[in-house]
Amino acid sequence: MPLMSPAEHAFAKAISKLVYVNPFLPDRIAAEREALGDEFREGETVWSIQPDSDRERSNIHRLQQRVEALAEELRRRLAAGTRASREELTLYEDLVVYLLYYRTVVAMSEFVLQPPAAGKVSAKAPRRKVPFYRDFVADEEHFFNVPGVEMPDRVSAPHLFACFFQIRRAFYHIFSHIVGGSLAAARLRASAWQSIFTHDLRRYWRVLHRHMGDIATLIVGASGTGKEIVARAIGLSRYIPFDPETQSFAEDFTGSFYPLNLSALSPTLIESELFGHRRGAFTGALEDRAGWLEVCPPLGTVFLDEIGDVGPAIQVKLLRVLHSRTFQRLGDTETRRFGGKVIAATNRDLSAEMRSGRFREDFYYRLCSDIITTPTLREQLAGSPQELHRLVLFIARNVAGEEAEHVAGEVERFVERELGHDYAWPGNFRELEQCVRNVMIRREYRPPSRQALEPAEELAEAINAGSLTADELLRRYVTLIYARTQNYEETARRLGLDRRTVKAKVDPDAFRGTRLAAGG
Repeated sequence: MPLMSPAEHAFAKAISKLVYVNPFLPDRIAAEREALGDEFREGETVWSIQPDSDRERSNIHRLQQRVEALAEELRRRLAAGTRASREELTLYEDLVVYLLYYRTVVAMSEFVLQPPAAGKVSAKAPRRKVPFYRDFVADEEHFFNVPGVEMPDRVSAPHLFACFFQIRRAFYHIFSHIVGGSLAAARLRASAWQSIFTHDLRRYWRVLHRHMGDIATLIVGASGTGKEIVARAIGLSRYIPFDPETQSFAEDFTGSFYPLNLSALSPTLIESELFGHRRGAFTGALEDRAGWLEVCPPLGTVFLDEIGDVGPAIQVKLLRVLHSRTFQRLGDTETRRFGGKVIAATNRDLSAEMRSGRFREDFYYRLCSDIITTPTLREQLAGSPQELHRLVLFIARNVAGEEAEHVAGEVERFVERELGHDYAWPGNFRELEQCVRNVMIRREYRPPSRQALEPAEELAEAINAGSLTADELLRRYVTLIYARTQNYEETARRLGLDRRTVKAKVDPDAFRGTRLAAGG
């Protein structure tokens, strides 16, 4: 007689998918629907807007109740001597993992939100004890220590507890740092989750949690799209081992993120901040100093913002750090080891920078093993008209407190009246923040006057926006090439068109009062 009935087996398989799925992808909803069948309640397309929404959703409560009942029943059958296949035991383990996670989720969330004593974080500070670990171990032993049964894939209780702690921190930091209810924001959250855990959570728990610090993450996107907040969410969500003897985690995650804006510093200061220096290494170096690479603990993260702005000399030194994990202080010969993770970000087109020789290819190929692209505000708002309301309200809550609803309403009315729904928000989320503040203070917001774009940039913008008809596209492109060649025949040759077609398509108005010179 098998351990599970066909219906129980199908339910357990769906729960197994839920345990290891990326929770920000549609796969999670599909697995919940598969597990609950007719009991599943449909919700919004993008459910992941609030950090505690997974506890509030009724589907989760139904799943917890069914998992509790089935796990207890299967344990009773195993203890009574019912034989089980390896697959059934693996599914039972996954059921228990799901159950244990949700039994600890409230206490774990409160522990994540609890600040260190006196708000201080240091290597010498006593580690915070985790009071609910004993309850977790009691539950873990109850379900996994079944007489006469050897669980095929059981991991140690401290490691499983550390995995739960990491998952809860990742949920919290991704939700609190990456805001928005658009599909673009949901995809960004899913991408950040994958950067932390990879696409295979089983393999991550088995092996990769020990090696992810060796893999650099590169975040690319336009200025103001929140690259640093994505980096912070990833950096504060690294795996931290749990010590059952002291009943505490090996490090306090709250002080493990070390950001450095490279574009704001001179090359010497960048090297000093990163690598440290010996006294006398340069003018003003009055004492020995440890840099971020030395201060950062093995489970910490150094964030290098605007990596595309650094010169070749610093690129070479950082390449060495990524390759050998070693570095030297300025003015020193002692080789030191860097044990943390590197996250870099840029708003530059690194492909173009490499072609121009300003960015080293070997350095890029050390950075690009994990790439995240942050969407523009325009992309977040596209197809999600309600998204502006969510984002404005989020900002207003931070700047206006209990007046947030009123301020948000004023901002939305101003945007609709003065800027229009098709405003491009060239400054992205950062610009929206300033718009909210401006309207709150002065009841108006004046976007900076944008410099006139080059004709090629104007054409590229129009193409990207999809605002041109085929005839307009041809006319503007022919006009652009003619402005460069100043010759109908040469333009026709380059475009593979008849000279008469070129002459008919060239727009004479484009040459009046602009930088395009007449001719031909």
